[in-house]
Amino acid sequence: MAHYSCYAIADTAFYAKEMWCMSSIRRLRVVALPLVLVLALCQSVLAQTVAVTRGPYLQIGTPTSITVKWRTDVQTDSCVRYGPSVSSLTDQTCETTLTIEHAVKLSNLVYNTKYYYSIGTSEGSLAGGDSTYFFFTSPRTGKAKPTRIWVLGDSGTGGRDARAVRNAYLPFTRTRHTDLWLMLGDNAYSDGTDIEYQKAVFNLYPMVLKNTVLWSTFGNHDAHTADSASQSGPYYDIFTLPKDGEAGGMASGTKAYYSFDYGNIHFICLDSSGSDRSPSGAMLTWLKADLAATKQDWRIAFWHHPPYSKGSHDSDKEPELIQMRQYALPILESYGVDLVLSGHSHSYERSYLLDGHYGKSNTLTASMIVDSGDGREDGDGAYEKPLGFAPHTGAVYVVTGSSSHISGGLLNHPVMYLSLNELGSLVLDLNGGRLDAWFLSSTGVVQDYFTMKKNPEIVSFQDGVSPTFAYAGARDTRISAVQPDRNYGTSTTLWANGADGNAALLKWENLNIPVGSTVKAATITLNVTNPSKGTYELYALRRNWVEAEATWNQYAAGQNWQVPGAKGTSDRGSTVLGTVAASSIGQYTITLNAAGIALVQSWVDDPSKNQGLIIDDPTVTDGLAFDSSEALTLSTRPKLTITYAPW
Repeated sequence: MAHYSCYAIADTAFYAKEMWCMSSIRRLRVVALPLVLVLALCQSVLAQTVAVTRGPYLQIGTPTSITVKWRTDVQTDSCVRYGPSVSSLTDQTCETTLTIEHAVKLSNLVYNTKYYYSIGTSEGSLAGGDSTYFFFTSPRTGKAKPTRIWVLGDSGTGGRDARAVRNAYLPFTRTRHTDLWLMLGDNAYSDGTDIEYQKAVFNLYPMVLKNTVLWSTFGNHDAHTADSASQSGPYYDIFTLPKDGEAGGMASGTKAYYSFDYGNIHFICLDSSGSDRSPSGAMLTWLKADLAATKQDWRIAFWHHPPYSKGSHDSDKEPELIQMRQYALPILESYGVDLVLSGHSHSYERSYLLDGHYGKSNTLTASMIVDSGDGREDGDGAYEKPLGFAPHTGAVYVVTGSSSHISGGLLNHPVMYLSLNELGSLVLDLNGGRLDAWFLSSTGVVQDYFTMKKNPEIVSFQDGVSPTFAYAGARDTRISAVQPDRNYGTSTTLWANGADGNAALLKWENLNIPVGSTVKAATITLNVTNPSKGTYELYALRRNWVEAEATWNQYAAGQNWQVPGAKGTSDRGSTVLGTVAASSIGQYTITLNAAGIALVQSWVDDPSKNQGLIIDDPTVTDGLAFDSSEALTLSTRPKLTITYAPW
C-alpha cells in the first residue's frame, strides 16, 4: 500500500478547491465537503496502520514545558499537536526519529494554562484532539495556587483492590483537576517488568495519565528488573524524570533521585532502594545542596522505604528503613521539611508532628513530638509551623503503602497518631499556607485527615525596641504652615491638624526583610496623646526628605517641595493608604489597605524607594498628637509591623 501524507493530500485538495472558486462560487460547496472527507479518510487509514499501545502519559511538567510520551506498535516519527481549545490545535512539535517509544517535549508554553492536544505522526493524529485530552502547565515557581495531589503507594498489583482504590478517588475528586500524581514505588508487581507496568499502570489509569503529570520513586520490586546505578531497565525506560534540574531544584545527574517545584511547593524524591544511602554518599550530599538552595514555602519529600513503620515491614529491623531514618531525616528536618511520604509497608500509618527521632521506636521521647494532637481543626487543632526557613519545627510522616493490597502488622509504632490496615490512597490539597490531607479508603470513606498551617513571619520596627534594642531606623518630624521654616525633627510629639497646617512625616529605614519576600499585611501603631474626632489619611511621600532638615517649605536643606506642605504631585501620592480615627488616648493601630501593603512591598523590593509617608487632612480641624521616635518611653514610639512570607 502506498504511504501518502494526509497533509499533502489536504493541500492538494485545498488547491483544487481554490481553482473551483475561480470558476464558480456554487461549486465551492461541492468541493469543500470532499476535502473534509479526505482528511477523515486519511485519519482512518492512519489509525488502521498504526496503533497506540501505551499512553499518552505526561512527564516533567514545568511552567513552560511538558513531555508527552506514548508507544505505538510500529515505528513512526512523533508529533504532538496542541492549542488553547480542541478546535485550535494550531501548534505542533515533532521528533523525526522513527521509534515505537515516543517522547516529545513541548516548550515555550504559558504558565498555569490549559492546553488540549493530540498525539500522532507527521501524517496525522492517532489519539486525542477531543475534550478529554488536555494538560495544565505548572504555575510560576514560588507563586501559590490551589493544588491537588494524588498519592499512591505500592499500587502495582493491577487487580481488583487497585481498581477499587482508583474508583474511590475518581468520584471523590470529581471535576476537581488532579494537578500532581505521586507513585511511591512498587508500581508494578512482582518484578517491575514492562508487561507488569502495562497491566498495573497504563491499563489501570489511562484517564489520569493523559491529563496529569506522574512523578515516581523507585521501589524494591521495581529494582528486580531495573538498576539505579546504570539507570537501566523498565522503570528507567518508562519514566522521564528531571535529573538536570529542569523542573526546579538542584540537578542530581540521575533519574534515581531528583527534585522539582510546583507553585510554592518543593518536592524531593529520594531513592531508598538502589542508591547509596550513606551520609557521605552522592544522594544525601545532593540532598543538602538542594534543600539549601530552595526558597519554597512547602517542602515535601517522598521515597519508598518508610523511616517509621510497624506494618508489614518493621522500621526497627530493616536496613533500608533504618538508614533512611538515621541519615536522611536529620538533613531533611534541619531544612524544615514538612511532610514525608513513603510506601513499602502495606498499610496506612500517620504520625504526629515530629522532630529529632532517629533511633528505634523504643527511644522516642516526649520532646521529639512537637505536637501530640490529631492535627484536625475540629479536634485538637491543626499542626502549625512558621512560614519560611524553619529548621526542626516538625514534620508529619505518612506511610501510604496500601493502594493495591494490605498485609497487616502490629501497627503500633509510637510515633503514629493513627495506623490502619485499610486499602486506600492519600489526597493532598495545598493552598497558600495551608495543607489538608485525607486518607481515602477503597470504599470512598475518609478514614483519616489532618491540616498543617504555615504561619507567616511577623517583624516590627520600633526605635530601641524591635527587631532588637539596637534598631534606630525610624525617622519622623512634623511640618507646620504656621512656622514654615522651622524643623521639628527633635520633637517628642508629632501633630496633624488641618486648622494650622500641621502634618506628620514618618519613615522606617533598614527593614531587614529578605528581598523577594511577599508582604501580606502591614500596620502602624501610634501612641495617641491628643485624640481627634476627625479622620486623617496616610499618603506615600515621593521626596527623599531629611528628618533634621524638613520643613513646610523644604524637604531637605536647599530643596523645596513642589508645593509647600508636601502637597504637590511630585511630593506625595494621591492614593489613601490607611486612615487614623483616634478618638481616645493610648495605643492606636492603623491597618494599611492594599495600596499601603503594595507600598511597603516596594520598600522591601527596593529600599531606595522608601520615602515614608505623611499623615494629613487639611479639612480636619481637630488636631491629632502622638509620640515621636524621640519619645523617652521606648514602647510609645511609632511602630511599623510587617507580616510577610519570606519568598
